[in-house]
Amino acid sequence: MAAQAQQETALGSVHDSVRDREIGVEQEHLDRVYRRLEEKIHEAEFLMQDAAKRGQVGTPGALAERDAQVFRAGVHLNRLNNEFEDFLFGRIDLLPGKDGKKGPDGAYTAVEPAEGAVRDDGTADIAETLHIGRIGVLDQDYAPLVIDWRAPAAAPFYRSTPVDPGRVVRRRVIRSKGRRVLGVEDDLMRPELKAFLDGDELPVIGDGALMAALGQARSHTMRDIVASIQAEQDLVIRAPAASVTYVEGGPGTGKTAVALHRAAYLLYQDRRRYAGGILIVSPTPLLVAYTEGVLPSLGEEGQVAIRAIGSLVDGAEATLYDSPSVARAKGSYRMLKVLRKAARGALELNDSPQRLRVVAFGRRLELEAAELERIRRTALGGTAPVNLLRPRARRLLLDALWEQSGGATRHSDPELAAELRSSFDEDVTSEDAFVGFLDAWWPELTPQHVLRAMADEKRLGRWARRILNPGEVRKVARSLRRDGHSVHDIAMLDELQATLGVPARPGRSASSTRSTSSPVWRS
Repeated sequence: MAAQAQQETALGSVHDSVRDREIGVEQEHLDRVYRRLEEKIHEAEFLMQDAAKRGQVGTPGALAERDAQVFRAGVHLNRLNNEFEDFLFGRIDLLPGKDGKKGPDGAYTAVEPAEGAVRDDGTADIAETLHIGRIGVLDQDYAPLVIDWRAPAAAPFYRSTPVDPGRVVRRRVIRSKGRRVLGVEDDLMRPELKAFLDGDELPVIGDGALMAALGQARSHTMRDIVASIQAEQDLVIRAPAASVTYVEGGPGTGKTAVALHRAAYLLYQDRRRYAGGILIVSPTPLLVAYTEGVLPSLGEEGQVAIRAIGSLVDGAEATLYDSPSVARAKGSYRMLKVLRKAARGALELNDSPQRLRVVAFGRRLELEAAELERIRRTALGGTAPVNLLRPRARRLLLDALWEQSGGATRHSDPELAAELRSSFDEDVTSEDAFVGFLDAWWPELTPQHVLRAMADEKRLGRWARRILNPGEVRKVARSLRRDGHSVHDIAMLDELQATLGVPARPGRSASSTRSTSSPVWRS
C-alpha cells in the first residue's frame, strides 16, 4: 500500500510539472501577443497624431484625408484598448492540410488532413498551431499570433469532435485573467494518434475540457463564453443569413450566447450588408444590462443595439405587464389583423369631412360623401402603409375633380390635354380648401393615435369583429384606457409603425401654406 501511494504521488508530481510547463508555454505566447498589441497601440496613437498635423496644410483634400485617418485610427485604437484584457482563450494543433493556401488571416484554409499526414505506424507531426481569441493579431511578418474567433480558420475549434476531427489533433482551452495564464485543459480529437510537436510528443493536460468550459459559460460573468460554444451552437451562429433562424432550448442552454455571437459573426462576415447595425431584442431590462457588455468583448462595439421590449419604440417606455389573458390576445397573430383594420379605420375619426368643395378654372366642383368613401376604399386597396397611401388618395381626388370638370373632353390633342390637366392640378392643389380638406380627410396617423382609438370598446369591437371574442375585446380596450403603456403595448406600437409608415415630407410651396381659418368643407 505504501509503495502504491508513493507511485501515485510520483505520477501526480509528473502531471503537475507537465501542467506547469504547458502553462509556461502559453504564458510565453501570451506575453508575445501583448508586446505586439502594445506596438499596435503605439502605431494607432502615432497615426492619430500624424493625422492631426495634416490639418495645418489647409487644403480641402488634406482636411478630408486627415478626418478619415483620424476616424480609422480612433476606431482601431478604441478596439485595441477594449480587447486588451482577457481575450485569448483557445488553441488548436493541426495536421498538415490537403492544400497549402493561406487565408487573409494568415492561417491555412484546408479543412481535411493531407494524404500521408498520419503515418502507417499511427504517428503524425503537428504542422500548424492556431491560438483563438476575441480579435486577430498578426506579427511583424503577418504571421497569425491570434485568430479572430469568427474567422473561418477558427471554426474547427468549435466544430471538431472525436467522430469528425478534421485536421484537429488537440484542442486546448486557455484560462487567463489579465495578462496571466491560470490554467489549460486539453481535449484529444484523435486519441488513437501519437502526435509530435517540434520533435516532442504532444502533451495533454486534463480531460473533459469542453464540459469544464461549458460550466464556466453559465456563470454570471459570461467572460469566457466563447470558449464554451458547442458544435451545434456554432452551426447556428455561422448559418447563412438567407432566412429566419429559430433556436429553442431550456434555461441555461446558451440561447443568449448564440444570439450575441451570431450578431457579431454576421457583422464580421458581411459588414457591408449590416452596415446599418443589428438590433437584439431582450425580454427584460435586466437581460439587457446582463448582455450589453458581451459584444464589445467579442470584437463588436457600436454596431449592435440591445433593447428590452419595453424600450423598443423611440419616445415610449414601458415597465408594466398585462395579465396573461390580455397579453395572449395582444401578442397573438390575430392581433395583426386587428391592427391593420384599426390603422385604416382611424382615418374616419375626428369628424372626417363628408364633402369637398373647390373652385377651379372659375367653376365650383364638389365631391359628396358617397364618392369620397369610394375614393378612400380604392386608395386603401393598395398594400403600402396607410400614411404612404396619402399621395395615391390625393391623386384619386384630383382624378375625380378633373372628371367632374369636363376638362378631359376639351382637347383631342394629347399634349394640349396633358398641359391642361397639369394646370388644373396645380390650380386645385394651391387652394386652401383642398389642402385643408386633405389634412382632415387623410391625416397623418401615429401609432399612439391608433392605440388610443382602440381604447374605445365599441370601436375596437367593430375592428376586431370575428377576430377577437367579446371578452378579449373588453379586456384589451380596458387595458388601453389606463395611464402608461404596458410592455405588450410597445409590441403593438412597433407593429403599427410598420403598418402606418412614415410619410415623406416634401417642401410646400408658398401657396399651399396659406391660412386655413376659413371653412373648407361641409358636413
